[in-house]
Amino acid sequence: MLSQLALQAALDFRRMREWEQFHTPQNLAIAIAVEAGELLEQFQWLLPSDAAVPSTRRSAIEAEIADVAILLSYLANDLNINIDKAVERKLAANAERYPIEKARGSAKKHNEL
Repeated sequence: MLSQLALQAALDFRRMREWEQFHTPQNLAIAIAVEAGELLEQFQWLLPSDAAVPSTRRSAIEAEIADVAILLSYLANDLNINIDKAVERKLAANAERYPIEKARGSAKKHNEL
């Protein structure tokens, strides 16, 4: 998710403010959902013809992505979860659930393929 340098900067930022006490797994999960909602809000009411992200929203989208990434990195760090390894395992599981020959070009769930 974050580079080791960026993660350390985020952890230092949190530690210097003594915010770890508020960052329970539950609170971090809730905060991630809230920030993801704020990210989603940037796309609300766009027309399907608006294929490109409006440049006027780009900085707000970037800020919300950063919020989600920071909070997710805090949660993974606190739970001692290696995000890279978790992604590798999830991709391997999804490869089995969504074989290329069945899933290519389809938006169906694995149980509908």
